[in-house]
Amino acid sequence: MSTTIDDPATAGEPHTGATGGTPPTRRQRQAAGIADAASVGVKVLLVKLLGLGIVDALAVFGIIILVGAEQWLVAAIVALVAIVVNWIYFSRRKLPAKYLTPGVIFLVVFQVFVLVYTGYIAFTNYGTGHNGSKEQAVSSLMASSLERVEDSPSYPVTVVDRAGELGLLLTDPDGDALVGTAEQPLEPVSAEFDGDKAVSADGWNTLDFAQVLARTDEITELAVPFSDDPNDGAVRTPDGSSAYLYVSTLEYDEAAGTMTDLETGTVYSDIGTGAFTAEDGTELLPGWQIVIGFDNFVRAVTDERLAGPLVYVTLWTFAFALISVASTFFLGLFLAIVFNDMRMRGRKFYRVLIILPYAIPSFLSALVWAGMMNESFGFINQVLLGGASVPWLTDPFLAKVSVLIVNLWLGFPYMFLVCMGALQSIPDELQEAATVDGARPWAIFRLIKLPLLLVSVAPLLIASFAFNFNNFNVIYMLTDGGPRDSNAPIPVGFTDILISMVYKVAFTGQTRDYGLASAYSILIFIIVAVISIIAFRRTKSLEELN
Repeated sequence: MSTTIDDPATAGEPHTGATGGTPPTRRQRQAAGIADAASVGVKVLLVKLLGLGIVDALAVFGIIILVGAEQWLVAAIVALVAIVVNWIYFSRRKLPAKYLTPGVIFLVVFQVFVLVYTGYIAFTNYGTGHNGSKEQAVSSLMASSLERVEDSPSYPVTVVDRAGELGLLLTDPDGDALVGTAEQPLEPVSAEFDGDKAVSADGWNTLDFAQVLARTDEITELAVPFSDDPNDGAVRTPDGSSAYLYVSTLEYDEAAGTMTDLETGTVYSDIGTGAFTAEDGTELLPGWQIVIGFDNFVRAVTDERLAGPLVYVTLWTFAFALISVASTFFLGLFLAIVFNDMRMRGRKFYRVLIILPYAIPSFLSALVWAGMMNESFGFINQVLLGGASVPWLTDPFLAKVSVLIVNLWLGFPYMFLVCMGALQSIPDELQEAATVDGARPWAIFRLIKLPLLLVSVAPLLIASFAFNFNNFNVIYMLTDGGPRDSNAPIPVGFTDILISMVYKVAFTGQTRDYGLASAYSILIFIIVAVISIIAFRRTKSLEELN
């Protein structure tokens, strides 16, 4: 007879026979749990290391690019953010921050930064002819007026490349090798020679004959500054094998801040307007970017050339937004009431059909409608109207009607879904009580359902107004803002709303005024914000009344 000593860890647990299989003990279960937790922890750590490795690699790459462009502040911010992100995710106590950090970073990059930068541009003269620094403007002016020096020596030259940037490797009369680019003046470099000609340099790739031929246009346009003084001229090569000295017909005096035309003797001075200006007001362009304060905002509302287009574009923008919200809401509400009736057969099928316009991307729908409304061969004119010639998109009034029709088509399914959900949330007891009291269906809808419905959908109507106030897609895809107003000094049309007009000011035409466009954007933001604040306050009042 043997004695069995019970394991304290297994005390109180049932025992089974040898042939029935022994269930795991508590200690074994604990060990298995620890092993599983350790396995999961290792996997999480590997995912964390992989994710942070990618983030750190992108941060290092961005810092290298920014340092190369001498953007020291931005590079320091990127480095600081990368350090903070690593600290948060390697810490065991920053659990809330681990979930908030990605959202905060995206918010700052895609919202805060964009808004702040737009505000900054609004206070500058940034645009065509004023899109760089003063040093860049001087270099561009000097390079654009270069003429070859008649007695210039011929420099043996080799075309080189570094990270896609072309450079010239030339040999001076003393036998020294010099290399430079369009942005970097000539400077001595360690090179290998083939006879009396430098053919390769440290850190540069030498282009062979085929590569030179393939990039002939770039090479012949390349002008490498001879020194830090722009008045010393630049070297250029017409054939990729010999370079010559070119000197500008303009002379720059950095101390006096003047640019003198050596051919005419005209002196252009820096008078603080972002360009060298002569006494008669003539400017040398390109100029440079400067801060001009509120000039763009003042010009946006007082410039006589812009006043006419701005007035009717603003009025049409408000009309377009209000009519779009009202029409889509009431059509969506009507259809929601109809299809909320339990007596209607095939409601599910009809609901799917109604939602289809909302499921198709708006820009595709707008393009299809533009084809259907074509005056010459559109489906509406040729099929529905029997070959009529209705100028849906070329007549100023009909073009506006067309835009409203297409926006109604695109917007009513959303309002239908919203109103359908809001109607189903209204208790049936209210309608039953009103019916018992003798109220008619119209009175029930007007006095009970509609006020309760507005409480639910009022914020969405405000959001819809803000969306349509800046509804760039439907305008751009359907009419491109046309038909064009030939009397306007800026490329604006009769169906342009403020945001599409801002786009044209910034990105179309011969002169692109980013500063003025940014000022318009800030004004639009203020208008929409004020209207939204007032509307939300009215919504709160409506909730209190109910």
